[in-house]
Amino acid sequence: MKERAMVPRAEFGSYYGRPVLKKPVWRERDIAGYLFTGGVAAGSALLAAGADLTGRPVMCRSARLTSLAALGVSGVALVHDLGRPERFANMLRVFKPTSPMSVGSWLLSAFAAPVGVAAVTEATGLFPALRRPAGLAAAAIAPGIATYTAVLICDTSVPSWHAAYPEMPFVFAGSALAGSAGLSLLMSPAAENAPAVRLAVLGSALELAASKRMEGRLGLVGEPYGEGKAGAKLRLAKALTVAGSLGAVAFGRRSKTAAVVAGGMLAAASALSRFGVFEAGVASAEDPVYTVGPQRERVSARN
Repeated sequence: MKERAMVPRAEFGSYYGRPVLKKPVWRERDIAGYLFTGGVAAGSALLAAGADLTGRPVMCRSARLTSLAALGVSGVALVHDLGRPERFANMLRVFKPTSPMSVGSWLLSAFAAPVGVAAVTEATGLFPALRRPAGLAAAAIAPGIATYTAVLICDTSVPSWHAAYPEMPFVFAGSALAGSAGLSLLMSPAAENAPAVRLAVLGSALELAASKRMEGRLGLVGEPYGEGKAGAKLRLAKALTVAGSLGAVAFGRRSKTAAVVAGGMLAAASALSRFGVFEAGVASAEDPVYTVGPQRERVSARN
Protein backbone atom coordinates (compact mmCIF):
# COMPACT_ATOMS: atom_id res chain seq x y z
CA MET A 1 0.00 0.00 0.00
CA LYS A 2 1.41 3.38 -1.02
CA GLU A 3 2.22 5.73 1.84
CA ARG A 4 0.23 8.93 2.01
CA ALA A 5 2.00 12.17 2.86
CA MET A 6 0.74 13.56 6.15
CA VAL A 7 1.96 17.09 5.51
CA PRO A 8 1.94 19.09 2.29
CA ARG A 9 5.14 19.27 0.25
CA ALA A 10 7.22 22.26 1.32
CA GLU A 11 7.43 25.08 -1.14
CA PHE A 12 10.69 26.90 -1.80
CA GLY A 13 11.40 30.03 0.17
CA SER A 14 14.34 31.89 1.66
CA TYR A 15 14.65 34.11 4.69
CA TYR A 16 12.39 37.06 3.87
CA GLY A 17 13.07 36.29 0.19
CA ARG A 18 16.64 37.46 0.53
CA PRO A 19 19.45 35.97 -1.62
CA VAL A 20 21.29 33.00 -0.19
CA LEU A 21 24.55 34.14 -1.78
CA LYS A 22 26.18 37.53 -1.81
CA LYS A 23 26.26 38.68 -5.42
CA PRO A 24 29.63 39.46 -7.02
CA VAL A 25 31.00 42.83 -5.98
CA TRP A 26 32.92 43.23 -9.24
CA ARG A 27 32.02 46.29 -11.28
CA GLU A 28 30.29 45.20 -14.47
CA ARG A 29 32.02 47.73 -16.73
CA ASP A 30 35.45 46.81 -15.40
CA ILE A 31 35.22 43.03 -15.21
CA ALA A 32 32.99 42.35 -18.21
CA GLY A 33 35.20 44.77 -20.15
CA TYR A 34 38.25 42.95 -18.83
CA LEU A 35 36.82 39.63 -20.04
CA PHE A 36 36.22 41.09 -23.50
CA THR A 37 39.47 42.97 -24.04
CA GLY A 38 41.57 40.13 -22.63
CA GLY A 39 40.02 37.78 -25.17
CA VAL A 40 40.63 40.26 -27.99
CA ALA A 41 44.27 40.64 -26.95
CA ALA A 42 44.75 36.87 -27.07
CA GLY A 43 42.94 36.34 -30.38
CA SER A 44 44.79 39.24 -32.02
CA ALA A 45 48.15 37.80 -30.92
CA LEU A 46 47.27 34.49 -32.59
CA LEU A 47 46.09 36.24 -35.74
CA ALA A 48 49.23 38.40 -35.88
CA ALA A 49 51.49 35.37 -35.70
CA GLY A 50 49.59 33.69 -38.51
CA ALA A 51 49.67 36.83 -40.64
CA ASP A 52 53.41 37.17 -40.03
CA LEU A 53 54.11 33.60 -41.11
CA THR A 54 51.98 33.90 -44.26
CA GLY A 55 53.31 37.25 -45.49
CA ARG A 56 50.46 39.63 -44.64
CA PRO A 57 52.31 42.65 -43.21
CA VAL A 58 49.38 45.05 -42.81
CA MET A 59 47.26 42.51 -40.96
CA CYS A 60 50.22 41.50 -38.82
CA ARG A 61 50.95 45.09 -37.83
CA SER A 62 47.33 45.99 -37.03
CA ALA A 63 46.75 42.77 -35.08
CA ARG A 64 49.87 43.28 -32.96
CA LEU A 65 48.95 46.85 -32.16
CA THR A 66 45.37 45.77 -31.40
CA SER A 67 46.65 43.08 -29.07
CA LEU A 68 48.78 45.58 -27.14
CA ALA A 69 45.97 48.16 -26.97
CA ALA A 70 43.41 45.59 -25.81
CA LEU A 71 45.83 44.26 -23.21
CA GLY A 72 46.39 47.79 -21.94
CA VAL A 73 42.66 48.44 -21.60
CA SER A 74 42.24 45.05 -19.92
CA GLY A 75 44.95 45.87 -17.39
CA VAL A 76 43.48 49.29 -16.61
CA ALA A 77 40.02 47.75 -16.07
CA LEU A 78 41.43 45.09 -13.75
CA VAL A 79 43.47 47.53 -11.69
CA HIS A 80 40.52 49.92 -11.48
CA ASP A 81 38.33 47.16 -10.09
CA LEU A 82 41.05 46.12 -7.62
CA GLY A 83 41.16 49.70 -6.37
CA ARG A 84 44.95 50.09 -6.03
CA PRO A 85 47.66 49.12 -8.56
CA GLU A 86 49.83 47.46 -5.92
CA ARG A 87 47.17 44.81 -5.37
CA PHE A 88 47.98 43.33 -8.76
CA ALA A 89 51.68 43.36 -7.94
CA ASN A 90 50.95 41.63 -4.64
CA MET A 91 49.33 38.76 -6.52
CA LEU A 92 52.71 38.05 -8.13
CA ARG A 93 54.42 37.53 -4.79
CA VAL A 94 53.42 33.84 -4.86
CA PHE A 95 52.42 31.31 -7.50
CA LYS A 96 49.50 29.09 -6.51
CA PRO A 97 48.55 26.56 -9.22
CA THR A 98 45.20 25.84 -7.56
CA SER A 99 44.14 29.50 -7.75
CA PRO A 100 42.79 30.76 -11.12
CA MET A 101 43.52 34.33 -10.00
CA SER A 102 47.15 33.54 -9.22
CA VAL A 103 47.66 31.59 -12.45
CA GLY A 104 45.89 34.30 -14.42
CA SER A 105 48.07 37.05 -12.95
CA TRP A 106 51.22 35.21 -13.97
CA LEU A 107 49.79 34.43 -17.41
CA LEU A 108 48.99 38.10 -17.98
CA SER A 109 52.49 39.12 -16.95
CA ALA A 110 54.10 36.48 -19.17
CA PHE A 111 51.87 37.51 -22.08
CA ALA A 112 52.43 41.25 -21.73
CA ALA A 113 56.18 41.09 -22.30
CA PRO A 114 56.23 39.47 -25.78
CA VAL A 115 53.11 41.36 -26.87
CA GLY A 116 54.78 44.64 -25.95
CA VAL A 117 58.05 43.75 -27.68
CA ALA A 118 56.28 42.59 -30.86
CA ALA A 119 54.08 45.70 -31.03
CA VAL A 120 56.90 48.16 -30.30
CA THR A 121 59.22 46.62 -32.89
CA GLU A 122 56.33 46.62 -35.37
CA ALA A 123 55.55 50.28 -34.74
CA THR A 124 59.10 51.65 -34.55
CA GLY A 125 61.12 49.31 -36.71
CA LEU A 126 63.68 48.93 -33.93
CA PHE A 127 65.21 45.51 -33.18
CA PRO A 128 63.54 43.75 -36.12
CA ALA A 129 65.14 40.43 -35.21
CA LEU A 130 62.92 40.29 -32.10
CA ARG A 131 59.66 40.86 -33.95
CA ARG A 132 58.82 37.32 -35.05
CA PRO A 133 60.11 35.45 -31.96
CA ALA A 134 58.18 37.81 -29.67
CA GLY A 135 55.04 37.42 -31.76
CA LEU A 136 55.29 33.63 -31.69
CA ALA A 137 55.87 33.66 -27.93
CA ALA A 138 52.75 35.78 -27.46
CA ALA A 139 50.75 33.43 -29.67
CA ALA A 140 51.92 30.44 -27.61
CA ILE A 141 50.55 31.99 -24.40
CA ALA A 142 47.40 33.40 -26.02
CA PRO A 143 45.15 30.31 -25.57
CA GLY A 144 45.65 30.51 -21.82
CA ILE A 145 44.79 34.22 -21.82
CA ALA A 146 41.63 33.59 -23.85
CA THR A 147 40.30 30.89 -21.51
CA TYR A 148 41.61 31.47 -18.00
CA THR A 149 38.97 34.13 -17.31
CA ALA A 150 36.30 31.49 -17.90
CA VAL A 151 37.95 29.30 -15.28
CA LEU A 152 38.18 32.32 -12.99
CA ILE A 153 34.44 33.06 -12.97
CA CYS A 154 33.43 29.39 -12.92
CA ASP A 155 35.58 28.79 -9.84
CA THR A 156 33.07 30.75 -7.75
CA SER A 157 29.85 29.87 -5.96
CA VAL A 158 27.77 31.88 -8.47
CA PRO A 159 25.30 29.21 -9.69
CA SER A 160 25.06 30.01 -13.41
CA TRP A 161 28.83 30.39 -13.71
CA HIS A 162 29.91 27.48 -11.55
CA ALA A 163 27.62 24.95 -13.25
CA ALA A 164 28.87 26.05 -16.69
CA TYR A 165 32.53 25.15 -16.08
CA PRO A 166 32.76 22.38 -18.76
CA GLU A 167 31.66 24.66 -21.62
CA MET A 168 32.54 28.20 -20.56
CA PRO A 169 36.23 28.04 -21.65
CA PHE A 170 35.08 27.05 -25.15
CA VAL A 171 32.50 29.86 -25.19
CA PHE A 172 35.19 32.36 -24.23
CA ALA A 173 37.73 30.95 -26.69
CA GLY A 174 35.26 31.14 -29.58
CA SER A 175 34.21 34.65 -28.60
CA ALA A 176 37.85 35.77 -28.42
CA LEU A 177 38.63 34.37 -31.87
CA ALA A 178 35.52 35.85 -33.49
CA GLY A 179 35.95 39.25 -31.84
CA SER A 180 39.63 39.60 -32.75
CA ALA A 181 38.90 38.45 -36.30
CA GLY A 182 36.20 41.10 -36.51
CA LEU A 183 38.60 43.85 -35.45
CA SER A 184 41.13 42.62 -37.98
CA LEU A 185 38.50 42.82 -40.73
CA LEU A 186 37.95 46.44 -39.73
CA MET A 187 41.60 47.39 -40.11
CA SER A 188 43.14 45.09 -42.75
CA PRO A 189 42.92 45.43 -46.53
CA ALA A 190 40.46 43.06 -48.20
CA ALA A 191 43.31 41.34 -50.04
CA GLU A 192 44.77 40.12 -46.73
CA ASN A 193 41.50 39.15 -45.05
CA ALA A 194 41.48 35.40 -45.71
CA PRO A 195 42.93 34.35 -42.29
CA ALA A 196 40.57 36.68 -40.44
CA VAL A 197 37.58 35.26 -42.31
CA ARG A 198 38.60 31.70 -41.45
CA LEU A 199 39.17 32.65 -37.82
CA ALA A 200 35.79 34.38 -37.69
CA VAL A 201 34.03 31.25 -38.91
CA LEU A 202 35.97 28.98 -36.56
CA GLY A 203 35.41 31.22 -33.54
CA SER A 204 31.73 31.76 -34.30
CA ALA A 205 31.07 28.05 -34.73
CA LEU A 206 32.92 27.20 -31.52
CA GLU A 207 31.14 29.85 -29.46
CA LEU A 208 27.66 29.07 -30.77
CA ALA A 209 28.06 25.30 -30.37
CA ALA A 210 29.46 25.58 -26.84
CA SER A 211 26.76 28.09 -25.83
CA LYS A 212 23.98 25.85 -27.12
CA ARG A 213 25.36 22.84 -25.29
CA MET A 214 25.86 24.84 -22.09
CA GLU A 215 22.40 26.37 -22.00
CA GLY A 216 20.75 23.06 -22.91
CA ARG A 217 22.59 21.12 -20.21
CA LEU A 218 22.27 23.53 -17.30
CA GLY A 219 18.53 23.25 -16.79
CA LEU A 220 17.29 25.51 -13.98
CA VAL A 221 20.56 27.43 -13.49
CA GLY A 222 20.71 28.05 -17.23
CA GLU A 223 17.56 30.20 -17.11
CA PRO A 224 19.41 33.51 -16.43
CA TYR A 225 21.22 33.13 -19.78
CA GLY A 226 17.88 33.44 -21.56
CA GLU A 227 16.03 35.95 -19.39
CA GLY A 228 16.13 39.68 -18.66
CA LYS A 229 18.92 41.97 -19.79
CA ALA A 230 21.41 39.10 -19.95
CA GLY A 231 19.16 37.08 -22.24
CA ALA A 232 18.57 40.08 -24.52
CA LYS A 233 22.31 40.74 -24.82
CA LEU A 234 23.12 37.09 -25.50
CA ARG A 235 20.40 36.72 -28.14
CA LEU A 236 21.63 39.84 -29.92
CA ALA A 237 25.21 38.56 -29.65
CA LYS A 238 24.25 35.29 -31.34
CA ALA A 239 22.39 37.07 -34.13
CA LEU A 240 25.34 39.39 -34.78
CA THR A 241 27.77 36.46 -34.65
CA VAL A 242 25.83 34.57 -37.32
CA ALA A 243 25.33 37.66 -39.50
CA GLY A 244 28.94 38.79 -39.12
CA SER A 245 30.46 35.42 -39.95
CA LEU A 246 28.20 34.92 -42.97
CA GLY A 247 28.97 38.43 -44.20
CA ALA A 248 32.69 37.85 -43.75
CA VAL A 249 32.56 34.62 -45.77
CA ALA A 250 30.41 36.07 -48.54
CA PHE A 251 31.99 39.50 -48.98
CA GLY A 252 34.89 39.99 -46.56
CA ARG A 253 37.60 39.21 -49.11
CA ARG A 254 36.07 41.24 -51.93
CA SER A 255 34.73 44.44 -50.41
CA LYS A 256 36.35 46.58 -47.74
CA THR A 257 32.98 48.11 -46.83
CA ALA A 258 31.41 44.69 -46.33
CA ALA A 259 34.42 43.58 -44.30
CA VAL A 260 34.05 46.61 -42.02
CA VAL A 261 30.35 45.90 -41.47
CA ALA A 262 30.93 42.19 -40.80
CA GLY A 263 33.90 42.95 -38.56
CA GLY A 264 31.90 45.47 -36.54
CA MET A 265 29.15 42.89 -36.01
CA LEU A 266 31.62 40.27 -34.78
CA ALA A 267 33.40 42.65 -32.42
CA ALA A 268 30.09 43.90 -30.99
CA ALA A 269 28.87 40.31 -30.60
CA SER A 270 31.97 39.37 -28.63
CA ALA A 271 31.52 42.29 -26.25
CA LEU A 272 27.80 41.61 -25.80
CA SER A 273 28.53 37.96 -25.08
CA ARG A 274 30.90 38.79 -22.21
CA PHE A 275 28.54 41.37 -20.71
CA GLY A 276 25.61 38.96 -21.05
CA VAL A 277 27.47 36.15 -19.30
CA PHE A 278 28.46 38.53 -16.52
CA GLU A 279 24.90 39.75 -16.00
CA ALA A 280 23.50 36.21 -16.05
CA GLY A 281 25.85 35.22 -13.24
CA VAL A 282 24.86 38.21 -11.13
CA ALA A 283 21.16 37.46 -11.70
CA SER A 284 21.62 33.84 -10.60
CA ALA A 285 23.32 34.94 -7.38
CA GLU A 286 20.52 37.40 -6.58
CA ASP A 287 17.72 34.84 -6.89
CA PRO A 288 17.85 32.17 -4.14
CA VAL A 289 16.01 29.61 -6.28
CA TYR A 290 19.16 29.09 -8.36
CA THR A 291 21.13 28.22 -5.24
CA VAL A 292 18.66 26.03 -3.37
CA GLY A 293 16.82 24.49 -6.35
CA PRO A 294 19.80 22.54 -7.76
CA GLN A 295 20.74 21.39 -4.25
CA ARG A 296 17.28 19.91 -3.76
CA GLU A 297 17.43 18.27 -7.19
CA ARG A 298 20.70 16.56 -6.27
CA VAL A 299 19.28 15.35 -2.95
CA SER A 300 16.17 13.99 -4.70
CA ALA A 301 18.31 12.22 -7.30
CA ARG A 302 20.33 10.47 -4.58
CA ASN A 303 17.17 9.35 -2.80
